[in-house]
Amino acid sequence: MDGVFFTKGHGTANDFVILPDPDGELELTPALVAALCDRRRGIGGDGVLRVVRAAKHPEGAAHAAEAEWFMDYWNSDGSIAEMCGNGVRVFARYLVENGLATADPAGLPVATRAGVMLAVVRTDTISVRMSTPRVYAASTATVGALTVPGLAVDCGNPHLVCGLHDGVELGGLDLTVAPLVDTALFTAGVNVEFVEPAAAVTGVDRHVRMRVHERGSGETQSCGTGALAVGAVALREAGLERGSVAVDVLGGRLVITCDERGAWWLAGPAVLVASGEVDPAVFAAAAAPAVSG
Repeated sequence: MDGVFFTKGHGTANDFVILPDPDGELELTPALVAALCDRRRGIGGDGVLRVVRAAKHPEGAAHAAEAEWFMDYWNSDGSIAEMCGNGVRVFARYLVENGLATADPAGLPVATRAGVMLAVVRTDTISVRMSTPRVYAASTATVGALTVPGLAVDCGNPHLVCGLHDGVELGGLDLTVAPLVDTALFTAGVNVEFVEPAAAVTGVDRHVRMRVHERGSGETQSCGTGALAVGAVALREAGLERGSVAVDVLGGRLVITCDERGAWWLAGPAVLVASGEVDPAVFAAAAAPAVSG
């Protein structure tokens, strides 16, 4: 078996293993994805981005007339996700730097399971026009003995945004285990964001800090759709229909903007850091049946 080429990239330390597979010939499995994302035995990452032509993927074919490329995104545990905001930005950087697309000022369309996103690629940052976030329910998340009220937000994938109050510190939360949530409301799981206000910064309407526990990945350094959900809630609570929010995550800063036309944008850095070839033994080990003892 031949090895498979890969690139490692990240957006505010939300990191991904990128697999070029233009014609959809690579057979991904949950076990293989988990093996690639393992930080000790594999390459390491919060997820896998498979780069495949939309026309060559059954879930991308419906968007082939709008976008040449489909982002086939998998969480690090081998589960499939509808959307990843930082993933789209890293995906767009990969396409442009490898000559698969051009950095059109009007935007580069990328097909995802949540629809077609538009990426504007610049030298230092990539901005992506996202799905319009929809706040649709109140709920709670429990971490240890602490239960925090929050708002459910649909960003093409599910989120629960929980604001911290009464002296509870963001850095003191134990997110090594998944927060307890209402499984009747979040039947497919949910990404949970915890938020606290931060000092005002120039050029934005609101500034907050965020930590996130992502379904299928655990706590990550950043989450693009999570920042979008947080930005939507921050503007809503401020009584603003339009505006921008700086969202500080563990891996840096993202900026969420709802522009004058009502379009929502996620902006931040996206970096490719390494490339190489996966040893065929990784594929063989992932395909091997488990041994019971």
